[in-house]
Amino acid sequence: MSTTADPLSVLGSLPGVADSVESVRKSVDQVYGHRVMRRRSNEITSEAALRGARGSAALAGADWALEEVRRRSDFGSEDEARGVGAALRLTAEAGQLLSIWRQSPLRVLARLHLVAAGVQDETVGRPRQAGEPVEEPLIELALPDADEVAGRLDGLSRLIIDGSSAPALVTAAVVHGELLALRPFGSYNGLVARAAERIVLIGSGLDPKSVCPAEVGHAELGRAAYCGALDAYASGKPDGMAAWITHCGKAVELGARESTAVCEALQRGAA
Repeated sequence: MSTTADPLSVLGSLPGVADSVESVRKSVDQVYGHRVMRRRSNEITSEAALRGARGSAALAGADWALEEVRRRSDFGSEDEARGVGAALRLTAEAGQLLSIWRQSPLRVLARLHLVAAGVQDETVGRPRQAGEPVEEPLIELALPDADEVAGRLDGLSRLIIDGSSAPALVTAAVVHGELLALRPFGSYNGLVARAAERIVLIGSGLDPKSVCPAEVGHAELGRAAYCGALDAYASGKPDGMAAWITHCGKAVELGARESTAVCEALQRGAA
């Protein structure tokens, strides 16, 4: 990243990023301007949370049908069920951590990992230490060592605390991309990264009611595109980082489209 005073704003000026930011804003505005949102926004938020959790779990390898996620109550019996349960818990928790995020993002990340893991032991809720394994089969990037993880997490934390004039999409994409590239925890890094992206989008005011679930879009775009865009981000090259940001923008747009469809269904009385 750039060493300028506001490196996130530098990323916002990369080719194609401004167009993505504008396209995202239009998509978000379309949802918030829907007549159903004025009367039934809580229902849209709840449905977006469910669909977002399903999408995040799908990217982590638990690609369940929406109705299966909706009807199940046991999420501890096997690996896929635990992954879906973790995604649901994270989605519910994200909205409770907004006030802490800007002051202590590392504390929030630790809490997210604790919630995802659903257990307490010495490796949960803290960055991994030298020699500790990481379970994240989707991401095939080289794994940074513990010292690099600590340094980059500290840098990411400073960026959040210092604030930026960059668009929310840029900040959300960088948070998401850094956490995926670093895989700071021994497990559930993808779920945590996508929950952190959600927190930024809500807390920034871009999506304050959390009705534009980017996780839906990431799942719809597919795991291959997701990993390819992350590889581009991890290259550190300007065009690669722009590609990742625009990929995240497309995911938000697809999440907004999903909730617009839910609004339309409610308006027709079909949901």
